[in-house]
Amino acid sequence: MPRLILCSDDFAFSRDVTETIAGLARYGKLNAIGCMTAMPNWRADSRLLNGLPDHVQIGLHLTLTGERPLTAMPRLTPDGVLPTIETLRRSARRGMLPLGEIVAEVVAQFDSFIAAMGRPPAFIDGHQHAHALPDIREIVLAQTARLAPGAWVRNCADRPWGILARPFVGKAIGSAYHSRGLRAAAASHGLACNDGFAGHYDFASDYRDIFPRFLRRPGKMHVVMCHPGAGQRPGDTIAAAREREAEALRNLPIADIAAAAGLAFPT
Repeated sequence: MPRLILCSDDFAFSRDVTETIAGLARYGKLNAIGCMTAMPNWRADSRLLNGLPDHVQIGLHLTLTGERPLTAMPRLTPDGVLPTIETLRRSARRGMLPLGEIVAEVVAQFDSFIAAMGRPPAFIDGHQHAHALPDIREIVLAQTARLAPGAWVRNCADRPWGILARPFVGKAIGSAYHSRGLRAAAASHGLACNDGFAGHYDFASDYRDIFPRFLRRPGKMHVVMCHPGAGQRPGDTIAAAREREAEALRNLPIADIAAAAGLAFPT
């Protein structure tokens, strides 16, 4: 039976976000968690992943934008902070990325995950989908094949009829455009990808209303990204949306909604 993978991004973004995500997973409201292992609180926060249900997949949410890296990156981060996604995207299009620096940082984030969890990540994706950018994707795929060969890689593309059936089509088309060719590239490294991807919205709409629409025309391994959380962190432009998502996920009958769409959840 096709499956819903309801994946919370941004574990370790802040302690409040971490506790919210872990709580939702513990009560069967999530079955995948993407971890930001570059964050200074990652090792302490990772302890909250102990004892979660076996069906919860724990993955690596590679962070190449907006935060401080684990490694020295003088060309990419002259001020010590990773660039915005817009800046990273422009540099990738122009072939101007310091690839050696990015390799070292990606490996460091993998190593940070494995050191805390004692195992490789179950899946790989990227903060703001940076893992799908030109040149970066080849680094990510090569290091995934080397360090976590059993992991699947998030493909942010989907079939046109699926995208058109769901909300915020423009955002979904943008993600699909930047992810074009990713599935074939992953396969060339012996890596699998999800089949179906949704979760785009404006971070302002009623999440209870919009969530069921993410499940229209799903794929066989249908990933829906989400960003639940709590509290405030300087610079977090979606803090209010995180709280609304968390409240909606606590109260929505997710398994029933998934079943109505022909998807198994959370198993």
